[in-house]
Amino acid sequence: MRIPRIFTTQQLTPSSELLLEKEAGNHVSRVLRMTVGQQLELFNGDGNSYFCNILSVERNQVSVHIVESKSSNNESPLNIHLYQGVSRGDKMELTLQKGVELGVKQFTPLITERCGVKLDDKRWQKKHEHWQKVIESACEQCGRNTIPILHPVIKLQAALTHLNANSFFMHPEAKTGFKSISANIDSEIQLWVGPEGGFSDEEISSVTAHGCNPVQLGPRVLRTETAALAAVAVMNSVWGDF
Repeated sequence: MRIPRIFTTQQLTPSSELLLEKEAGNHVSRVLRMTVGQQLELFNGDGNSYFCNILSVERNQVSVHIVESKSSNNESPLNIHLYQGVSRGDKMELTLQKGVELGVKQFTPLITERCGVKLDDKRWQKKHEHWQKVIESACEQCGRNTIPILHPVIKLQAALTHLNANSFFMHPEAKTGFKSISANIDSEIQLWVGPEGGFSDEEISSVTAHGCNPVQLGPRVLRTETAALAAVAVMNSVWGDF
C-alpha cells in the first residue's frame, strides 16, 4: 500500500517530532482517517522525502515522529517554463496539474487579448493562491519533491521582455515541429501558449518580432490545455526523459 504524501511548509528534521500544520493535520485525520502508528511521507520542497510515524491524532491536530529522510531526484532534465494564456473554468487547473506531472519547472499565467477571465488585483491574488495549492497537490500525487515556481499573472506585452533564444509558441499554421528543432536543453526552454481562441494576429506578430519560434503539433487545431500538455510531452520525448 502506498504511503500517503503530504506537502508542508514546515522545516523537517530527521529524528525529531513535529505537530503538523492545521490544514495538513485536518487532511490526515479527517480525509485520510489515519491513525496512530501509521506511516506518512512529508516533503517541503527541499528535494527530500521525510518518512514519519504518526504519534497522536486529536481532531485536526496530528503529531509525527520523523524517522528518516531520503533524497530523490525525479525531476525532468528539461527546464521548461510554461507561459500559459489564462483559460476559463477548470482548464487552467488541469494545465497546471498535468504540467507538474510532466515535469514543468515554472509557470507564468498570461493575460492576453482573448483571455476570458477578467479579475481585479485582489481576486487575481486569490486565484494565484488557489493555483499554488493545485501545484502542491499535484506534487503530492506524482512524487516530485521540488515545487515548481508559479509566477504572478502578467500581461503578454510585459512578459515578452522575458523571451530568450530558447522560446517557442504554439501556432497551428507553423511549418516546423519539435522533431526538426535543436533546442539548448542546458538553458531554460520557454513554451508560450495562448488561451481559448489562441493569440490574436497582432499578438502573433509581436511574439514573432521578439524572436519566439512558431511550432505546431500536426494538422489539427488543439484546445489550449491540450496544446500545452502535448507540447511538453513531445519536448520530453524528443529532448528529455521519456
